[in-house]
Amino acid sequence: MIKKLTSTLIKNSRSRGGYLTLLMNLSHAWGILRALFYKLLYLRNIQSTIFSLQSNSRLEVYNKKAKIQIGKFVFIRKNASLRVDQKGELSIGDKVFLNDNCNINCVNKITIGEKTKIASGVSINDHDHNFKTEGNHLLVGEVHIGKNVWIGSNVVILKDTFIGDHSVIAAGSVVKGHVPENTVFINKRENEYKNIHKSTGMRDAL
Repeated sequence: MIKKLTSTLIKNSRSRGGYLTLLMNLSHAWGILRALFYKLLYLRNIQSTIFSLQSNSRLEVYNKKAKIQIGKFVFIRKNASLRVDQKGELSIGDKVFLNDNCNINCVNKITIGEKTKIASGVSINDHDHNFKTEGNHLLVGEVHIGKNVWIGSNVVILKDTFIGDHSVIAAGSVVKGHVPENTVFINKRENEYKNIHKSTGMRDAL
């Protein structure tokens, strides 16, 4: 293990430069310390080994029954928010990567399989807000993301979604329902244009 680590550091120093390699590893070390702080803060709610939580990212637990399980070597980049409330169970597998500005909101159950990569600006929710005056405040479901899935930038994943192993979700997609394993999911959108000057008014152009 030490031999492999030393070899990796030497290789990075040669390709990146010694100074930048040092800064990068200091950033990783700081992320691990931040993760340890949140684990101690929510000692009864978070189960984890070693993971990294970069600057301005945060874990928020709002109920004593809520649980977060984080696997080994999970890397969460900057400005991410992972929030768990009610009896929510958020499970993140080994070696999952979350890029900048990701948001996960869990009140029931969200699982993310190992080695899944999530690009920047992704939002994952296992519930909707009930816009009706009667009934429960939240409409609750589940989200299951398989192993080795790639999720592109600015994807929105809604409740009651199952994404199979080794799938790819195209950037900007809104996902709800079942995505089979080994598939590429794309939301097809067609651009529509209207000439403002030929319209009777601005309203006709919208």
